[in-house]
Amino acid sequence: MMNLARDIAMNDHRPIKPGLRDAALRDYDSVRRAIGFMHGQWKDQPSIEDVADAASVTPDELHHLFRRWAGLTPKAFMQALTLDHAKMLLRDSASVLDAALDSGLSGPGRLHDLFVTHEAMSPGEWKTGGAGMELRYGFHPSPFGTAIVIASDRGLAGLAFSDPGEEQAGFADMARRWPAATLIEDMEATAPLARRIFDTKLWRPDQPLRVVLIGTDFEVRVWETLLKIPMGRAVSYSDIACKIEKPKASRAVGGAIGRNPISFVVPCHRAMGKSGALTGYHWGITRKQAMIGWEAGQVGGT
Repeated sequence: MMNLARDIAMNDHRPIKPGLRDAALRDYDSVRRAIGFMHGQWKDQPSIEDVADAASVTPDELHHLFRRWAGLTPKAFMQALTLDHAKMLLRDSASVLDAALDSGLSGPGRLHDLFVTHEAMSPGEWKTGGAGMELRYGFHPSPFGTAIVIASDRGLAGLAFSDPGEEQAGFADMARRWPAATLIEDMEATAPLARRIFDTKLWRPDQPLRVVLIGTDFEVRVWETLLKIPMGRAVSYSDIACKIEKPKASRAVGGAIGRNPISFVVPCHRAMGKSGALTGYHWGITRKQAMIGWEAGQVGGT
């Protein structure tokens, strides 16, 4: 674990100050309420004033909130949640994966992405339910609520999200995936990982984030395919099934995506139905919408 911490700490082990932690979580809580209102009222084209009221802020505060959080105006963010925008993300879905295979995970199309290097745990190791593994975990603020970061000595093994008051339920959900592993709460060990994941200034191709994929062979193949989807694009479940040479397995692909243990980093939020429908998301459809809108800001929103 010490080797991993040294690799990812970027010479900065300082914990996030409580004030900054609280501010980040307050921002997402307001964003979450705004997105929930937008989603429920989108047919009525709600005004910025209505959205601000739902988020318990003023329209001016809402504007500054979204600019600070995603680099987008509230109006631009609302547009990023439309079906038309989803269809635009899905354009040439199959060729997105082909291009990724040609250029690799650090090609020019990945300019805005978090760079990742990965390895898969062997089937034998997976079947033991994590027996003999020591996993360290911590709870950290993120743009998408409290992040539950889980690390092995080989890299990031798990990333989940929770809303206020649901942190322990989120952790229990993750712990069930490795029932025989030893889980140790260690915020100091996981804080550098959280910083590497969510601070875009640390997204550098020469210092990729190490992750370890723990699942069945089929699940790992699906998750590896998700890693090929660049930020600002999306791929349909059926095209993922075709890419792994299981064209009739769209439903099974959806199940594997739902079991992805490293949310956001392994971008299961970039998988959609062919129609552009967001369908489900293990950590809540509002959070999936938040990630898509946030990424729209990263790749050049206004």
